[in-house]
Parts: sequence; structure tokens; C-alpha cells
Amino acid sequence: MRVALLGSGRGSNAEAVLRAQAEGRLGRATAAGVWCDVPTAPMLALGPRFGVPATYLDPGPFRTKFSPEREAAWASALRDAGVDLVVLAGFMRVVKAPLLEAFAGRMINLHPSLLPAFPGLDGIGQAWRAGAPESGCTVHWVNAAVDGGAHLGQSRVRREPDDTQESFAAKIHAAEHALLPKVIAELAERPPFR
Repeated sequence: MRVALLGSGRGSNAEAVLRAQAEGRLGRATAAGVWCDVPTAPMLALGPRFGVPATYLDPGPFRTKFSPEREAAWASALRDAGVDLVVLAGFMRVVKAPLLEAFAGRMINLHPSLLPAFPGLDGIGQAWRAGAPESGCTVHWVNAAVDGGAHLGQSRVRREPDDTQESFAAKIHAAEHALLPKVIAELAERPPFR
């Protein structure tokens, strides 16, 4: 199962997947590369570090979505790379057709909350401000609803009395880094990937 890692920033979740691959914890899954929508993002440095292609692709003029033409170009680039599974790992754009159509049932997202609670932007901040006694992270299938696809796995993180928002966020990020490679390895054992 060839995996595309899509992101927009530092790439800590993509790095967790690439590290899992280097340590033999991805099973039948292999990273096909890293694709980023920000030309200066630190995520692009992961390619040379882990020996995988790292590519900037122009997303078009919008900040949080694609233009239809640029989304078609992304779908084409991922198909050309022989990608089986698209992983949104800190990817800060809403995905619609044609990417959803090109990878229907083959695109997952990692979200920093226990969905369905706190969907959308800043899931950690939303949980913190709401005083939630716990939060965590969710890996789910991507569909047309933002953070609305069926769940593939969740990891819970308790909010301790001495937590700050920063320490709470750090615990959630650590949970993300464990959960995402685990779910990818599990998916590699399921049809149609197996």
C-alpha cells in the first residue's frame, strides 16, 4: 500500500509515519512521498531526511481550499505517483472533488480531538476553552463533511489539573504520533490494500 502524506506545516505527523516506516512498524505500507501546499514549510525537509520524494504543489489562490483546476492537478500527481492511500496529516485545506472522487474510500485524516466533539480548526484549543476533562485524536475516513467520516481509531488524553494548554497539546500530539502509523499499518492489511 503506497501512502501519500499531505501536510501544510512542520510535518510532525508525517515524520511519525516516516519514522515508523524506518523502524519497520508500517507493515505492508510504504510512504510514496510527502506533498505540501506551502513552499517554505519545514515538512518538505522530511523527504531528504527519510529518503522519500518531497514535493511542493501549488494549491491555487485560496487559503483554505483548492481551486478546482489545482485540485485536479493534485489528484493527477498523486495518481501518477501510484498512491493507494492519501493521508491528510496536518493538511490545512478542505478537500473536495476531484481529490475525493479520485481517492474515494482511500483518504484518511488525523484530527486533534475526539470526534465528533470539536471538529474543524483548532480542535485542541476548542477542547481547552470548553474545559473538556479529556480530548485526544481521531483518524477517520475523509468524505464531503468536514471531519465527518467514519472513525478508524481514537486515542484519549486526560486533562490533568496541572496541565497548561501547551502541555495538553503536547500530550495530544504524542497520541497522534502513535495512533496514525498504527492505523495506516492496520489499513494495509485490509482489502483493497492487502
